[in-house]
Amino acid sequence: MGLRPKPDWLGADRELEQELKEVERRILHQASLFDPGAETYVRYALEGGGKRLRPALVLLAGKVAGGWSEAIRDLAVIVELVHVASLIHDDVLDRADLRRSRATCNAKWGVELSVLLGDALFAHGLQLATKLENAEVARKIAEASRNLCEGEILQTQRRFDLKMSTADYLHVVGLKTGALFRVAAEVPFLVYGAAEVKREAARSFGQQLGVAYQIYDDCLDLFGTDEESGKTLGTDLRKGKWTLPVLHALQTLPKDESEKLRTQLVGENGVEGVADKVKEAGGLKFALRKAVDLLERAKGDLKVLGEGREAGKLTQMTERLQDYLRTASDE
Repeated sequence: MGLRPKPDWLGADRELEQELKEVERRILHQASLFDPGAETYVRYALEGGGKRLRPALVLLAGKVAGGWSEAIRDLAVIVELVHVASLIHDDVLDRADLRRSRATCNAKWGVELSVLLGDALFAHGLQLATKLENAEVARKIAEASRNLCEGEILQTQRRFDLKMSTADYLHVVGLKTGALFRVAAEVPFLVYGAAEVKREAARSFGQQLGVAYQIYDDCLDLFGTDEESGKTLGTDLRKGKWTLPVLHALQTLPKDESEKLRTQLVGENGVEGVADKVKEAGGLKFALRKAVDLLERAKGDLKVLGEGREAGKLTQMTERLQDYLRTASDE
């Protein structure tokens, strides 16, 4: 049995659900701001939906920092626009055909249009950020967008590199996924002029959460199924992107077995059976436990933000994901 897609780690929060509906309306409204000739493509990309985890994180952090406001809602929209843009580019790089149980932009319209569509959404998100009152907020969002792209560059650069270490992997993930989670958690505190110690705690929380989430997502790519996840899986191995379970197996297997696995990973005979070998070597268990440890550190950061009801929601969200990953690692 493969790794199952995670449950709803946001939990049942009617107030948050209603606010997310408003943010969703605003996200879809962005398509109407594009030239009519481009609007159809933008709308399709934005209608992909998903859990909207990053906007939800902006809202939850915003409630702790000072409450929901127009600025916080705008931030939630901006962060999701940057995220969707990155997904479009990811699907081009991975030649993925399926995301969120429907055809990717790449599958529908090809590489050229998809690259331009992703570029347009990146630019639109950054343009919206410049309209916010605090210029430092726009700078943070631009920095996170750059970090995300840097992470993708490094990951592409290290494809099929058998010298890659777990530290290299965590550095890449910290850039490409940690960046948006980090800014989603930190910037609401910047909007409300919170003390530096709270901003740093929120920033660290977002970083740990983002890396843990990406570790899980990488495990799902290797051990999940297309049907359950709603997206094309198995692209990491085929594209030579070594993720944490694989790297752990390469570094801990006996020398002869490690060499056989290395040969298979870069050979021409395919990667059939690699997932089973990695799991037998303890790669899945190691990766999931690493994610659990990161989430434990994230909970420590949350203690700096206060013990109130709203801060408690962030802790509960983190614990839901942590409990699920802990259970999965024991199966």
